[in-house]
Amino acid sequence: MSLSTLGLCSELLKAVSEKDYKDATPIQQALIPAMLAGRDIMAGAQTGTGKTAGFALPILHELSKISSPSHHYPRAVILVPTRELASQVHASFESYGKYLALKSVVLYGGANLTKQAKTLKNGVDIIVATSGRLLEHLNQKNITLEGVSYLVLDEADTILDMGFVHEVSKILEFLPKKRQNVLVSATLSGSVKRLAESMLTRPKRIEVDSMGTSAKSVEQRVYLVEKEKKIDLLSFLIGSRNFKQVLVFVRKKEAADEVCAELNLSGLQAAVIHGGKSSGERSRALGGFKEGKMRVLVATDIAARGLDIPSLEVVINFDIPHVTGDYIHRIGRTGRAGAKGLALTLISPLEMVALKEVEKLMGKAIPQERLDGYAPAVVAKQKGARKNPNEHKNADGAFGKKKKTEGVAPQSKKRKTTKRDAYKRFDAEQPKAEKKDTRRSRKEK
Repeated sequence: MSLSTLGLCSELLKAVSEKDYKDATPIQQALIPAMLAGRDIMAGAQTGTGKTAGFALPILHELSKISSPSHHYPRAVILVPTRELASQVHASFESYGKYLALKSVVLYGGANLTKQAKTLKNGVDIIVATSGRLLEHLNQKNITLEGVSYLVLDEADTILDMGFVHEVSKILEFLPKKRQNVLVSATLSGSVKRLAESMLTRPKRIEVDSMGTSAKSVEQRVYLVEKEKKIDLLSFLIGSRNFKQVLVFVRKKEAADEVCAELNLSGLQAAVIHGGKSSGERSRALGGFKEGKMRVLVATDIAARGLDIPSLEVVINFDIPHVTGDYIHRIGRTGRAGAKGLALTLISPLEMVALKEVEKLMGKAIPQERLDGYAPAVVAKQKGARKNPNEHKNADGAFGKKKKTEGVAPQSKKRKTTKRDAYKRFDAEQPKAEKKDTRRSRKEK
């Protein structure tokens, strides 16, 4: 279905055609007409399927009908979980609405608060923000949301996972009761549905390419590796396979810094982004990676939902994410818009249980590979009580060392009771005053 058949204004169609967008994706085919009809919506679709255009285009279309070049006030609020996603969504609104007399602003923590307040005072129509920074402006009375007609929660599952639901609840108190609400998420989990029940009124449910189905264009593969050799294998894969641009996901920010440093030492230009970096540092790292100045970008899961890197071919999971569902968002950074992608995951023996959880989520087993020099040793399974012939050397119990009972002193052989023992027992039972007299009488004897 062509975008031109969905009832959008000519200015929007001109802008999207310049970006080479012609056909509507499945989520856009369902989401755009529903939004133009004014319905509250709960939409679930896999990352990289065009959700942003799905809600941005109808909002721009409706606001353009009542826009004024001289009068701007907030009429649409889009809440997102991360700075990167906020910048990405704002850039989409700017790009799609380039021929419309509408103003938009992006608000997130780490940027200059005073500068943002000045922009808000000059007037804006669309606000793209993280919940914490928007609430900060509301508490300082830098902005009023009384005229808002549209509220969008983008990546609602991440907003919940990151604990921002309380901030969202406070923001709702500043909004008018009558408005169109849109909740967009890669997953429609129980918590997302409960949030929808508290926000939405008789919502239309749209679900396309739900969480359990990964992009068919992404090839997935697992490499078995000793934990201590992960960084070496990562460097070997990037170099030997001649990957030009690689996004590496690491669970913890301290480990991300370490991986980035090791890659640079091995001659691979790398940068890192995580929650411990300032907004400027993250922007420079991401910008350098997109421009090709850096070959590798190392990121934590905080960036998994907010990165849109054109033509990214390879994603490598240095480890399994803490939240199993984030695996979908990680590999969704490649294979976007129907392009081919490759997602590799490095698995140590201690992560096999987590891998099973990922495969259960995906609904299929992920092919595994072993590379000599990196893969863990394979121990053949044996039947019988003693599976390993050397097991008795380190084992306790019947096949090895005697079991030790912790906290119990070893018992010594019982010796005969002597006359001295009787005096000790007698002394212990006597009051102190009597003990002195008894000792004196013994000496006299």
